Amino acid sequence: MLIKKIFLLFCFAGITSTTSAQTITRLDNTKVTAAALDQKIQALMNAANVQGLEIAIFNNNEPVYKKAFGYKRIDTKEPIKTNTNIYGASLSKAVFAVLVMKLVEEGVLDLDKPLQDYLPKPIYEYTPNKKWHDNYSNLKGDSLYKKITARMCLDHTSGFPNWRWFESDQKIRVKFAPGSKYLYSGEGMVYLQVVLEHMLGRTLVDLMNSKIFTPLHMDRSSYAWEPAYENDYCFGHNAKGELYEKDKDNEPRSASTLETTLDDYSKFITAVLRNSLLKPVSTKEMFTPQVRLRSVQQFGQLSMVDSTTNDAIRLSYGLGWGLLQSPYGVGAFKEGHGDGFQHYTILFPQKKTGILIMSNSDNAESIFKELLEVTIGDKFTPWYWENYIPYNYKMN
Repeated sequence: MLIKKIFLLFCFAGITSTTSAQTITRLDNTKVTAAALDQKIQALMNAANVQGLEIAIFNNNEPVYKKAFGYKRIDTKEPIKTNTNIYGASLSKAVFAVLVMKLVEEGVLDLDKPLQDYLPKPIYEYTPNKKWHDNYSNLKGDSLYKKITARMCLDHTSGFPNWRWFESDQKIRVKFAPGSKYLYSGEGMVYLQVVLEHMLGRTLVDLMNSKIFTPLHMDRSSYAWEPAYENDYCFGHNAKGELYEKDKDNEPRSASTLETTLDDYSKFITAVLRNSLLKPVSTKEMFTPQVRLRSVQQFGQLSMVDSTTNDAIRLSYGLGWGLLQSPYGVGAFKEGHGDGFQHYTILFPQKKTGILIMSNSDNAESIFKELLEVTIGDKFTPWYWENYIPYNYKMN
């Protein structure tokens, strides 16, 4: 009976093979104890009104700290656990990039061949069978889309907008010559997905299951909502701590619909660090700069204004991942941002170090800067470019 109670206590706390005496090694080789991190993380959450937060830290290419804090929904005070399902938002894109690189390894796809060339008829002639994302009828009079390659979709130079509904007429269009400049685009990722589905006769869910989730035993991950998640999942919270309605009817989209857990996504991060899914040459290609980024911020009006602020880290985009240069080698990062869900992961492969942060609060990004510094000593993430404005930050 005592053993059972101890087991339940650890499950409730969301602790996975982490003890308070354990130490975590930062990038600069300084160390911090798990107990000190527990205390600091909880203090930051309290100060910024963050309802739920999960963190996994990786040393020597494996998770050495993995814990969930707070609640999956504030009104019932039900705790988050490391195997509680959480909406992954744009963390979806990093997983999709690995899938694409596997297809490249298998000779199924060439990164630089125009995607339209893989199809027997123009993409706009295919009858849509989704709510909206596979409808390309508006490209009928467009010649630029024929130049778009998989590489351009992954490094966000396809010319597509982020999402068609941001356009004044909500129609999909190519906004500039593909490959000529950076514009973050979920549509670009989805276009690559739709071409692959037509080309291979397989769905995104099928491809992900066979090539990523099943091999890694990511048993609670999917790009579609599954009934199995009903027993334990996170609600998002707005800045006031109020619940968002949970969206369960998303059609699978490569850029944005991943449902996962901290445990599962930690398996994915471990596989990327260890090259257990991809060959080292493929990971190197994925983490090689394709386009430099010089905007003041990633989104909004300041995304149209250039600056030298991030020249020291040579901020750029690779294939599905943002990239920066540090004294510890390349840092490969990916964000996730949706209503009530804010996530971030950054890997330093040369140091075999990384972190995964997942939250179900709109306030979480306000503690990311300090979290990254205290946990792994990451002082390189371009927090202002990411709009990770600290909760206690005073503008000049």
